[in-house]
Amino acid sequence: MDRWVLHFDMDAFFASVEQLTRPTLRGRPVLVGGLGGRGVVAGASYEARVFGARSAMPMHQARRMVGAAAVVLPPRGAVYGMASGRVLDTVREVVPVLEQLSFDEAFGEPVELAGADADAVERFCERLRARVREQTGLVASVGAGSGKQLAKIASGLAKPDGVRVIRRAEERALLAALPVRKLWGIGPVAEERLHRLGIDTVGALAALTDSEVADVLGSTVGAALHLLARGIDDRPVAERAGAKQISAESTFAEDLTTLDQLRDAIVPIGEHAHRRLQRDGRGARTVTVKLKKSDMSTLTRSATLPYATVEEATLIGTARRLLLDPMDIGPIRLVGVGFSGLSDVRQESLFPDLDQALEASDDRQAGPAPVIAPAPTGWRVGDDVVHDRFGHGWVQGAGHGVMSVRFETRASGPGVMRTFPVDDAEIRRADPLDSLDWPEFVAARAASAPVGEDAGDG
Repeated sequence: MDRWVLHFDMDAFFASVEQLTRPTLRGRPVLVGGLGGRGVVAGASYEARVFGARSAMPMHQARRMVGAAAVVLPPRGAVYGMASGRVLDTVREVVPVLEQLSFDEAFGEPVELAGADADAVERFCERLRARVREQTGLVASVGAGSGKQLAKIASGLAKPDGVRVIRRAEERALLAALPVRKLWGIGPVAEERLHRLGIDTVGALAALTDSEVADVLGSTVGAALHLLARGIDDRPVAERAGAKQISAESTFAEDLTTLDQLRDAIVPIGEHAHRRLQRDGRGARTVTVKLKKSDMSTLTRSATLPYATVEEATLIGTARRLLLDPMDIGPIRLVGVGFSGLSDVRQESLFPDLDQALEASDDRQAGPAPVIAPAPTGWRVGDDVVHDRFGHGWVQGAGHGVMSVRFETRASGPGVMRTFPVDDAEIRRADPLDSLDWPEFVAARAASAPVGEDAGDG
């Protein structure tokens, strides 16, 4: 009862980093995510959320909701990773031990808050938020409670841009009124099972006996969830050992017999794995595809990129190019996509399709190397560029032989926009990290990268 756990959560992180590094976008509805027909929203600014846009929504749906005012940008994983590093380094100056959950959230349990009253905890959280805002320009919400469950609930109540401390006297009432799905570990299957029994709130679950919960949810999981529902959460806060691989797979009701079927099927599997990669907060360097045939034998193929990345198009495009034709190898009953070579060092691809030529390999030698698509040409909205006279900027629009570039960085304030021919020799691709304008921090992070991790040469 003497402990205080904090949940630190950056507000609309991906979109906020875009608004930080591209000051013209501040106050505008920003959507970050895939731009193609299957694109999904990875992040939405609060200005976009007003219209109903949210993460994991199909991009075309979000664009319709926001309308013509929407600013849609491709993700820049390298920039988010660097911003995350600086934010968490800043937090660690005050809270040395952090259990990082993703790019933008972490638990902490400051030793100096043990036994403190709620007012002192609130002052501590406000100072922490102010420190992060001052050193990074980014906004965080902080929740505090007697355990991880309550701290995470509190940070959700604090959003946006706030602090919420759940005092001991209010814990039970606050928990009891929440929908049962809000409880950590309750997924859609468990939720449906509880709803069929008329258990719709956390309070209703807490009121069950231990044996009743075990009958519904199982003896092991049920016992843990029953404790959480009653506000009992003694799970420690500890630095997490990173997973070596992040993957997803699916078994099909009917075997896949054509390459087109396989290519269509692998996209949602890759997107699922990619969402898990984003939550992990690291980039991946190696993509592996697993194919289980109808005779239960398994083939795996992998490709290694020259850098770790979170760019969805590059990772899923690599997976698609590793596929083998079922006409050659036999019907496929299961497909899996795995990302490994995980690293805090991330570099966005400048020519993602060209990257597929790199180091394609098959550990079972089961077929030819993937076909290499030609490198893309031209510029897309959101590309980082540099000009000899105007410095760093980003492509705000391109078409009909011309491109509009907004020259600005985090430190510059809103910049001027200029128009150039798309083949202007003075415009070159730039390192996206330069938009942060943290040269000393970026250099220090690069120098401390683990041996063998290639950050890419930009």
